[in-house]
Amino acid sequence: MKVKYHFIVLLVLGSIALSCKKDNYAPPSSALTGRLVYKGEPIQVEYDRVPFELYQYGFGKVGPINGTITPEGTFSHMLFDGEYKFVIRPGQGPFLWPQSGGKADSISIIMAGSKSMDIEVNPYYMIRTPQVAKSGTNVTATFKAEKIITDAVNGKSIERASLYVNKTQFVSGTDNIGKTDLAGTAITDPNSISLTTAIPTITPTQNYIFARIGLKITGVEDMIFSPVVKLNL
Repeated sequence: MKVKYHFIVLLVLGSIALSCKKDNYAPPSSALTGRLVYKGEPIQVEYDRVPFELYQYGFGKVGPINGTITPEGTFSHMLFDGEYKFVIRPGQGPFLWPQSGGKADSISIIMAGSKSMDIEVNPYYMIRTPQVAKSGTNVTATFKAEKIITDAVNGKSIERASLYVNKTQFVSGTDNIGKTDLAGTAITDPNSISLTTAIPTITPTQNYIFARIGLKITGVEDMIFSPVVKLNL
């Protein structure tokens, strides 16, 4: 009985040691950071709306590592060193992601320490020369809508232009305290678009707001935006 007891104790201690060894594996330490850009200019999007996926090959069949693009068009993730594939699925984002045979192309990324990179995408439109300012009790905005994808197959029209204001720097159709929409059919000159929206009463009172222009493309779920602007009241 004494021998059997010692054997059981050794098994338990061995199991605990193995468990501790598994729990003490070093976490991923290589930082992948980057931006989605068009000719070097970041693609501005809505918070938590444009997902990306990372796949690491060589370790059996595994699911994706998921993340989302920030409103400023950046992405980041802590990874182990190795080879990864970066992909954004078709229908996600205000841009056309490269495809082959009806499937989204992936971008190969080799991690050997931290890495920073830009990924070029092809947006349907870009918001050019945005000017957003406070004017009395209103916020006014002007900008140009440049059509980037112009071919007959993939080119799309503007569904609407919008001006949003909010109490925080998260500004979009979902996060706002005031907005003005302009239908695409009402835009007579895409090189000169103007929008005005009233500044609502803010409770509790604060002496600043944030504003942003958004452009909704026909048949595309995600909008493209201008940078967020902080306005003092």
